[in-house]
Amino acid sequence: MSTDSQCPKCQSENIYQDGNLWICPECTHEWSVHAAAKDAAVDEPAENVIKDANGNVLQDGDTVVVVKDLKVKGSSSVVKVGTKVKNIRLMDGGDGHDIACKIEGFGAMNLKSEFVKKA
Repeated sequence: MSTDSQCPKCQSENIYQDGNLWICPECTHEWSVHAAAKDAAVDEPAENVIKDANGNVLQDGDTVVVVKDLKVKGSSSVVKVGTKVKNIRLMDGGDGHDIACKIEGFGAMNLKSEFVKKA
């Protein structure tokens, strides 16, 4: 089937029309045909954008600050709130860890972008 007959949110083909709206029973998303056409033209991301906890776009080499105490896996130590992490590298981690960095006193580790904010 074409992409016109799929839910824009979950890509399900089990959609139906109710008046001027299309409805997906699987994810309960509702949209109009005109809104879907406008969204397709506007929302084409150039590449995967990684954002911090406040919604700021992160880039390689940025400095970030940890916003939550983070337990270090396999250790009893904790990365404290307010810890500055310099020179981050963005990566596409399948497990949600999308920042590779070195933290002073801990060494190299991966962080989730939802637990940092741009400094």
